[in-house]
Amino acid sequence: MKSFDALLQGLEKAEKKVLAVVAADEHAIEAAIEGEKKNLVDAIFIGNEQEIKDILEKIGEKEEHEIIHAETLEEAAEKGVRLVGEGRAHMILKGHIDTAILLRAVLNKEYGIPQADVLSHIAVIDSPTYHKLFIVTDGGMIPYPTLEQKKAICEAAVDAMHKLGVEEPKVACLAAVEKPSKKLKETMDAKALKDMNESGELKGCIIEGPISFDLAYDPEAAALKDYKSPVAGDADIFLVPDFVCGNLLAKSFTYAAKAKMAGLILGAKAPILLTSRSSTAEEKFLSLALAAALETGK
Repeated sequence: MKSFDALLQGLEKAEKKVLAVVAADEHAIEAAIEGEKKNLVDAIFIGNEQEIKDILEKIGEKEEHEIIHAETLEEAAEKGVRLVGEGRAHMILKGHIDTAILLRAVLNKEYGIPQADVLSHIAVIDSPTYHKLFIVTDGGMIPYPTLEQKKAICEAAVDAMHKLGVEEPKVACLAAVEKPSKKLKETMDAKALKDMNESGELKGCIIEGPISFDLAYDPEAAALKDYKSPVAGDADIFLVPDFVCGNLLAKSFTYAAKAKMAGLILGAKAPILLTSRSSTAEEKFLSLALAAALETGK
Protein backbone atom coordinates (compact mmCIF):
# COMPACT_ATOMS: atom_id res chain seq x y z
CA MET A 1 0.00 0.00 0.00
CA LYS A 2 1.85 3.05 -1.29
CA SER A 3 -0.27 5.91 0.06
CA PHE A 4 -3.60 6.97 1.53
CA ASP A 5 -4.72 7.79 -2.01
CA ALA A 6 -4.16 4.15 -2.96
CA LEU A 7 -6.01 3.02 0.15
CA LEU A 8 -9.00 5.20 -0.74
CA GLN A 9 -9.03 3.92 -4.32
CA GLY A 10 -9.19 0.39 -2.98
CA LEU A 11 -12.35 1.27 -1.05
CA GLU A 12 -14.30 2.67 -4.00
CA LYS A 13 -16.41 -0.49 -4.39
CA ALA A 14 -16.37 -1.61 -0.74
CA GLU A 15 -19.58 -2.01 1.23
CA LYS A 16 -20.35 0.98 3.43
CA LYS A 17 -19.81 0.67 7.18
CA VAL A 18 -21.71 2.33 10.02
CA LEU A 19 -19.69 4.83 12.05
CA ALA A 20 -20.65 5.82 15.60
CA VAL A 21 -19.30 9.30 16.36
CA VAL A 22 -19.03 9.64 20.14
CA ALA A 23 -19.28 13.17 21.58
CA ALA A 24 -19.52 14.50 18.06
CA ASP A 25 -17.74 17.83 17.57
CA GLU A 26 -17.17 19.90 14.43
CA HIS A 27 -14.01 18.15 13.20
CA ALA A 28 -15.42 14.69 13.82
CA ILE A 29 -18.71 15.58 12.12
CA GLU A 30 -16.87 17.03 9.11
CA ALA A 31 -14.76 13.87 8.85
CA ALA A 32 -17.83 11.64 9.06
CA ILE A 33 -19.67 13.62 6.40
CA GLU A 34 -16.63 13.43 4.15
CA GLY A 35 -16.69 9.68 4.70
CA GLU A 36 -20.35 9.62 3.69
CA LYS A 37 -19.63 11.63 0.55
CA LYS A 38 -16.90 9.16 -0.36
CA ASN A 39 -19.45 6.35 0.19
CA LEU A 40 -17.35 4.81 2.96
CA VAL A 41 -19.71 5.13 5.93
CA ASP A 42 -23.14 6.02 7.24
CA ALA A 43 -22.68 8.09 10.39
CA ILE A 44 -24.60 8.11 13.65
CA PHE A 45 -23.86 11.18 15.75
CA ILE A 46 -23.96 10.82 19.54
CA GLY A 47 -23.89 13.76 21.94
CA ASN A 48 -25.83 16.91 22.68
CA GLU A 49 -28.53 16.85 20.03
CA GLN A 50 -28.94 20.61 19.71
CA GLU A 51 -25.20 21.23 19.51
CA ILE A 52 -24.88 18.60 16.78
CA LYS A 53 -27.76 20.16 14.82
CA ASP A 54 -26.10 23.59 15.18
CA ILE A 55 -22.82 22.23 13.81
CA LEU A 56 -24.58 20.56 10.87
CA GLU A 57 -26.30 23.85 10.07
CA LYS A 58 -23.06 25.81 10.46
CA ILE A 59 -21.18 23.62 7.97
CA GLY A 60 -24.08 23.71 5.52
CA GLU A 61 -25.03 20.05 5.76
CA LYS A 62 -28.60 19.62 4.56
CA GLU A 63 -28.89 15.81 4.61
CA GLU A 64 -30.77 14.15 7.45
CA HIS A 65 -28.61 12.27 9.95
CA GLU A 66 -29.35 9.96 12.82
CA ILE A 67 -28.60 11.71 16.10
CA ILE A 68 -28.64 10.00 19.49
CA HIS A 69 -28.88 12.48 22.35
CA ALA A 70 -26.60 12.07 25.37
CA GLU A 71 -26.57 14.32 28.41
CA THR A 72 -23.00 13.53 29.46
CA LEU A 73 -19.75 12.30 27.90
CA GLU A 74 -20.08 9.06 29.83
CA GLU A 75 -23.54 8.49 28.39
CA ALA A 76 -22.28 9.25 24.88
CA ALA A 77 -19.46 6.72 25.28
CA GLU A 78 -21.82 4.04 26.57
CA LYS A 79 -24.30 4.55 23.76
CA GLY A 80 -21.56 4.40 21.11
CA VAL A 81 -20.12 1.20 22.55
CA ARG A 82 -23.56 -0.40 22.83
CA LEU A 83 -24.18 0.31 19.13
CA VAL A 84 -21.13 -1.82 18.30
CA GLY A 85 -22.14 -4.53 20.75
CA GLU A 86 -25.59 -4.70 19.17
CA GLY A 87 -24.12 -4.90 15.68
CA ARG A 88 -25.51 -1.52 14.64
CA ALA A 89 -22.10 0.09 14.16
CA HIS A 90 -18.81 -1.20 12.77
CA MET A 91 -16.43 1.44 14.14
CA ILE A 92 -16.24 4.27 16.67
CA LEU A 93 -14.85 7.76 16.06
CA LYS A 94 -13.78 9.70 19.13
CA GLY A 95 -15.00 13.29 19.16
CA HIS A 96 -14.51 15.83 21.95
CA ILE A 97 -14.15 13.34 24.78
CA ASP A 98 -11.30 12.24 27.01
CA THR A 99 -9.75 8.98 25.88
CA ALA A 100 -10.07 7.55 29.40
CA ILE A 101 -13.85 8.04 29.39
CA LEU A 102 -14.25 6.30 26.05
CA LEU A 103 -11.98 3.41 27.01
CA ARG A 104 -13.81 2.84 30.29
CA ALA A 105 -16.94 2.23 28.23
CA VAL A 106 -15.07 -0.02 25.78
CA LEU A 107 -13.80 -2.16 28.69
CA ASN A 108 -17.01 -2.09 30.73
CA LYS A 109 -17.79 -5.57 32.09
CA GLU A 110 -21.51 -5.28 31.35
CA TYR A 111 -21.63 -3.89 27.81
CA GLY A 112 -17.99 -3.42 26.76
CA ILE A 113 -16.49 -4.71 23.51
CA PRO A 114 -12.94 -5.95 24.25
CA GLN A 115 -11.83 -8.84 22.04
CA ALA A 116 -8.11 -9.22 22.78
CA ASP A 117 -6.27 -9.22 26.09
CA VAL A 118 -4.26 -6.19 24.96
CA LEU A 119 -5.59 -3.04 23.30
CA SER A 120 -2.96 -1.28 21.22
CA HIS A 121 -2.72 1.83 19.09
CA ILE A 122 -1.44 2.02 15.54
CA ALA A 123 -0.50 5.19 13.71
CA VAL A 124 -0.49 4.63 9.95
CA ILE A 125 1.70 7.21 8.29
CA ASP A 126 2.00 8.46 4.73
CA SER A 127 5.33 10.29 4.69
CA PRO A 128 6.75 12.23 1.71
CA THR A 129 10.17 10.80 2.60
CA TYR A 130 9.15 7.12 2.52
CA HIS A 131 8.04 4.84 -0.30
CA LYS A 132 4.93 3.29 1.29
CA LEU A 133 2.48 3.48 4.17
CA PHE A 134 3.88 2.25 7.46
CA ILE A 135 2.72 1.65 11.02
CA VAL A 136 4.17 3.08 14.23
CA THR A 137 3.03 1.14 17.29
CA ASP A 138 2.27 1.50 20.18
CA GLY A 139 2.19 5.22 20.82
CA GLY A 140 -1.21 5.59 22.39
CA MET A 141 -2.11 2.87 24.86
CA ILE A 142 0.54 1.04 26.92
CA PRO A 143 3.18 3.26 28.58
CA TYR A 144 5.89 0.65 29.21
CA PRO A 145 4.90 -2.67 27.64
CA THR A 146 6.27 -5.98 28.82
CA LEU A 147 7.72 -8.46 26.35
CA GLU A 148 4.41 -10.34 26.23
CA GLN A 149 2.55 -7.10 25.60
CA LYS A 150 5.01 -6.19 22.84
CA LYS A 151 4.31 -9.55 21.26
CA ALA A 152 0.57 -8.79 21.33
CA ILE A 153 1.17 -5.29 19.96
CA CYS A 154 3.26 -6.75 17.16
CA GLU A 155 0.67 -9.40 16.31
CA ALA A 156 -2.11 -6.79 16.13
CA ALA A 157 -0.08 -4.58 13.78
CA VAL A 158 0.86 -7.56 11.60
CA ASP A 159 -2.81 -8.56 11.38
CA ALA A 160 -3.69 -4.99 10.36
CA MET A 161 -1.07 -5.09 7.60
CA HIS A 162 -2.45 -8.41 6.37
CA LYS A 163 -5.90 -6.80 6.10
CA LEU A 164 -4.33 -3.98 4.09
CA GLY A 165 -2.95 -6.52 1.63
CA VAL A 166 0.65 -6.88 2.86
CA GLU A 167 1.21 -10.63 2.98
CA GLU A 168 4.44 -10.68 5.00
CA PRO A 169 5.02 -7.30 6.67
CA LYS A 170 8.51 -6.40 7.78
CA VAL A 171 8.75 -5.43 11.44
CA ALA A 172 11.54 -3.26 12.84
CA CYS A 173 11.91 -3.59 16.62
CA LEU A 174 13.44 -0.20 17.27
CA ALA A 175 16.32 0.58 19.62
CA ALA A 176 19.25 2.98 19.69
CA VAL A 177 21.75 0.25 18.84
CA GLU A 178 21.80 -2.95 16.81
CA LYS A 179 23.38 -5.30 19.36
CA PRO A 180 21.49 -6.80 22.31
CA SER A 181 22.68 -5.47 25.67
CA LYS A 182 21.42 -6.39 29.12
CA LYS A 183 21.81 -2.71 30.02
CA LEU A 184 19.18 -1.78 27.42
CA LYS A 185 15.94 -3.69 28.00
CA GLU A 186 14.48 -2.74 24.63
CA THR A 187 17.36 -4.45 22.83
CA MET A 188 16.79 -7.69 24.73
CA ASP A 189 13.05 -7.54 24.02
CA ALA A 190 13.76 -6.92 20.33
CA LYS A 191 16.07 -9.93 20.18
CA ALA A 192 13.46 -12.06 21.94
CA LEU A 193 10.79 -11.06 19.43
CA LYS A 194 13.12 -11.85 16.53
CA ASP A 195 13.80 -15.27 18.09
CA MET A 196 10.04 -15.87 18.40
CA ASN A 197 9.66 -15.05 14.73
CA GLU A 198 12.47 -17.36 13.66
CA SER A 199 11.09 -20.22 15.77
CA GLY A 200 7.60 -19.84 14.29
CA GLU A 201 5.98 -18.54 17.46
CA LEU A 202 5.39 -15.12 15.88
CA LYS A 203 4.09 -15.79 12.38
CA GLY A 204 3.10 -13.97 9.23
CA CYS A 205 5.92 -11.43 9.24
CA ILE A 206 9.68 -10.86 9.13
CA ILE A 207 11.10 -9.37 12.33
CA GLU A 208 14.41 -7.59 12.73
CA GLY A 209 15.77 -6.31 15.99
CA PRO A 210 17.25 -4.60 17.68
CA ILE A 211 17.55 -2.11 14.83
CA SER A 212 17.96 1.65 14.89
CA PHE A 213 15.44 3.87 13.17
CA ASP A 214 17.83 5.14 10.50
CA LEU A 215 18.67 1.61 9.35
CA ALA A 216 15.03 0.56 9.27
CA TYR A 217 13.92 3.68 7.39
CA ASP A 218 16.76 4.60 5.06
CA PRO A 219 18.43 2.08 2.72
CA GLU A 220 21.38 4.42 2.23
CA ALA A 221 22.05 4.47 5.97
CA ALA A 222 21.96 0.68 6.00
CA ALA A 223 24.37 0.54 3.07
CA LEU A 224 26.79 2.96 4.72
CA LYS A 225 26.83 0.82 7.87
CA ASP A 226 26.98 -2.38 5.78
CA TYR A 227 23.88 -3.55 7.64
CA LYS A 228 22.17 -6.39 5.79
CA SER A 229 18.57 -7.33 6.53
CA PRO A 230 15.38 -7.60 4.45
CA VAL A 231 13.86 -5.09 6.88
CA ALA A 232 16.56 -2.46 6.40
CA GLY A 233 15.16 0.55 4.53
CA ASP A 234 11.88 -1.26 3.90
CA ALA A 235 10.06 -1.70 7.22
CA ASP A 236 6.27 -1.85 7.23
CA ILE A 237 5.92 -1.73 11.01
CA PHE A 238 8.06 0.26 13.44
CA LEU A 239 7.61 -1.36 16.84
CA VAL A 240 8.73 1.19 19.44
CA PRO A 241 10.12 0.46 22.92
CA ASP A 242 7.44 2.42 24.77
CA PHE A 243 4.48 4.78 24.58
CA VAL A 244 6.66 7.92 24.70
CA CYS A 245 8.83 6.86 21.76
CA GLY A 246 5.79 6.03 19.66
CA ASN A 247 4.03 9.27 20.45
CA LEU A 248 7.10 11.36 19.66
CA LEU A 249 7.94 9.47 16.49
CA ALA A 250 4.45 9.71 15.01
CA LYS A 251 4.07 13.40 15.87
CA SER A 252 7.54 14.16 14.51
CA PHE A 253 6.43 12.84 11.15
CA THR A 254 3.20 14.82 11.08
CA TYR A 255 4.59 18.12 12.30
CA ALA A 256 8.21 18.12 11.09
CA ALA A 257 7.94 16.00 7.93
CA LYS A 258 4.39 17.11 7.01
CA ALA A 259 3.26 13.51 6.81
CA LYS A 260 -0.38 12.43 6.85
CA MET A 261 -1.47 10.16 9.67
CA ALA A 262 -4.40 7.96 10.63
CA GLY A 263 -4.73 6.45 14.07
CA LEU A 264 -6.91 3.89 15.78
CA ILE A 265 -7.04 1.28 18.54
CA LEU A 266 -6.98 -2.43 17.81
CA GLY A 267 -8.11 -5.24 20.06
CA ALA A 268 -11.81 -4.40 20.44
CA LYS A 269 -14.74 -5.80 18.46
CA ALA A 270 -14.52 -2.74 16.23
CA PRO A 271 -11.78 -0.26 15.35
CA ILE A 272 -11.74 2.73 17.68
CA LEU A 273 -10.63 5.87 15.89
CA LEU A 274 -8.59 7.48 18.61
CA THR A 275 -7.28 10.78 17.29
CA SER A 276 -6.28 13.76 19.37
CA ARG A 277 -8.97 16.33 20.10
CA SER A 278 -6.71 18.80 18.25
CA SER A 279 -6.54 16.56 15.15
CA THR A 280 -7.72 18.02 11.87
CA ALA A 281 -10.82 16.83 10.06
CA GLU A 282 -8.48 15.31 7.45
CA GLU A 283 -6.72 13.13 10.04
CA LYS A 284 -10.06 11.98 11.41
CA PHE A 285 -11.30 11.23 7.89
CA LEU A 286 -8.17 9.23 7.04
CA SER A 287 -8.60 7.32 10.29
CA LEU A 288 -12.14 6.31 9.37
CA ALA A 289 -10.94 5.34 5.87
CA LEU A 290 -8.29 3.16 7.53
CA ALA A 291 -10.91 1.59 9.79
CA ALA A 292 -13.13 0.91 6.76
CA ALA A 293 -10.20 -0.74 5.00
CA LEU A 294 -9.49 -2.98 8.00
CA GLU A 295 -13.15 -3.95 8.29
CA THR A 296 -13.29 -4.67 4.55
CA GLY A 297 -10.12 -6.74 4.75
CA LYS A 298 -11.48 -9.10 7.42
